[in-house]
Amino acid sequence: MTRRPCAIYAVGIICASLLVVGIGLIVGQVFRTFMLNRLKKEIVLVEGSRVFGSWKSPPPPVYMEYFFFNFTNVDAFLEGAKPQVEQVGPYTYREYRYKENVSMLENDTMVSAYNYKSFVFLREKSVGDPAVDNINTVNIPTWAVMNKVKGSFWKSSMAAIWMNSVGSGLFTTRTVDELLWGYEDPLLARVSISSPEVEKVFGLMYKKNGSHSGEFVYHTGKQNSLDYGRVKTWNGESKLTFWTSDQSNSINGSDGSAFHPMLTKNERIHIFSPDLCRSIHMEFEKDVEVKGIPAYRFTPPRSVFASKEENPANEGFCISPKECLGTGLLKVSPCRKGAPVVASFPHFYLGDNKYVAAIDGLSPKREHHQTFLDLNPTTGVIVRANKRAQVNILINRIPGFPKTRGLNDTIFPVMFINESVVIDDASAARVHKLLLIVTLVSNFPLFIVGLGALLLAVFIILLIRARKQKNEVKRTVFTKALYASSTEGETSYSPVSGKEKEENGTNIGLTPKGEPQV
Repeated sequence: MTRRPCAIYAVGIICASLLVVGIGLIVGQVFRTFMLNRLKKEIVLVEGSRVFGSWKSPPPPVYMEYFFFNFTNVDAFLEGAKPQVEQVGPYTYREYRYKENVSMLENDTMVSAYNYKSFVFLREKSVGDPAVDNINTVNIPTWAVMNKVKGSFWKSSMAAIWMNSVGSGLFTTRTVDELLWGYEDPLLARVSISSPEVEKVFGLMYKKNGSHSGEFVYHTGKQNSLDYGRVKTWNGESKLTFWTSDQSNSINGSDGSAFHPMLTKNERIHIFSPDLCRSIHMEFEKDVEVKGIPAYRFTPPRSVFASKEENPANEGFCISPKECLGTGLLKVSPCRKGAPVVASFPHFYLGDNKYVAAIDGLSPKREHHQTFLDLNPTTGVIVRANKRAQVNILINRIPGFPKTRGLNDTIFPVMFINESVVIDDASAARVHKLLLIVTLVSNFPLFIVGLGALLLAVFIILLIRARKQKNEVKRTVFTKALYASSTEGETSYSPVSGKEKEENGTNIGLTPKGEPQV
C-alpha cells in the first residue's frame, strides 16, 4: 500500500470519528449540561460566588421618580363637579441599595439580610425644587382618622370636633418634600395626645430614607438553582396575615432583586413586594436586547389586580365582601394601619375604564405606565427594569362627618412612582464575557461536527482524485500494450543468405510479412 492511499484512509477514519463523537455530544447535550451545571454552581448566594458581591451592593444606578397629581378644582369638586388633576413631575432621586447584617444559615443553603435604601435628590433630572413646589391633594391623615373611627358615634364626634379645631380639611396643600419625607400634621398631633401610639408626622416616604423593610431570609440556590433568591421568610414569618385566604397570604418568589438562571418563556416570575403587602406574578411578553445582551421581558398581566369576578383567585384580597374593588385596584388598608390607601398601576393602567373616566387628566399609556423586568434568560441577571405603582385614596361619604356628605365613592390619585434601572457598562461587559464562554463551551460539539464535515469533504476530494489517477494509469498501460501488439503483427524476422551475410555483415534480415523468402 502506498503512502497516498494510507493518507486517504487516515483522513476518512478521522472524519468519521469526529462526526460520530460530535453528533453523540450534541444528542447527549454533554457540553451544554456541563456548562449549565457549572453556571448553576457559580450563581449562588454564598461568599466567593460570582454574584454575591453585586447582590449585597448592586452596582447599576437605580433612579426613583415621583409624579404627583395636582388637584386643580377642589371647590368645584366639593360642589359636585368632576375632579380635575394635572400630573407634575418627575422629582428624581438616586436610590442606593445595600444589604446589611448578612448571615449565612443552614449550611449555606439560606442567607438572611436587611435591605436598606437611601435617596439623594437629583435636581438636573427633576422638574423643580421639592422644597418649594406645592401640590394640592387629598389630606391623607384626615381621611385616615375618619376611616379609623367610623362606626363609633362618640369617636366620630370627637374626631369631627378636633378637625374643626385644628383646621384639618378634606384636602390640603403641601410641598413635595413634605408629602414625601414627612410633616407634623395638626390632627395627628391632637389624636396622639390620647393615643400615644399614633405618629404625629405623616409622609408617603416617612422613615423610608436610610431604613430597611424588615429581615428577609433567602434561599441561596445551593441545593436547587431554581430556588436562587427565593424568599423563605419575611420578618420571621413564612406567610402574611393581612388577607383572608392562604393563597393571598403566601410569600412567593424573590424580592425582585435576584432571579434564578436558565429562565424559560413559559414560566411565571413571582415577586414578593412589602410595599404592596403581597406577592405578584409576571409573564413573558417579548424578546428584547439591552446593550447587546439578549433578554426576556416579563410584565404583570391584568389578572394580577383583576376583580374577584374576573379572577376568583383574588377574592382573598377583599378586606370584606363589601370592600372588593374592581379590576386594576388593590386596597392595602390592612398593612397601612387602616388608612384608605389603594394601590394601582399609574393612571389606572390595566384597570377598569370607569376609574379613568371618573377623573379628568388621566391617560393610561403602556409605554409610560407599564411595569416590566428585562432578564437575561441564561444568567437571570436584570438588564433593565421599571417598577411603576400609584398611590390612591378612597374618598367617600362617612357617617358622622358632615364635610363628606356630598361625596360619592371616588378613587383619587395622589402620586405614582417610577423606579428604574439599566445595567451599567462594567456589569454588561461581565455578562457578555460569561455568555461568550457559555456559548463557546456549549457549541464545542458543533465545532467538532464542522471539523468532521470539513475532513469529509477533503476525504471525498482525495478519493475522486485518486480514482482519476488510477484511471489514467490504466489508460496509459492499455495504450502501450496496444501499440506493441500492432508493431509485432506487421514485422517478421528471417535469416539471410550466405552471400548477403558476407556483403552486409549481418545474419538477420527484415522482410515484410507475406512476402516469400528467397
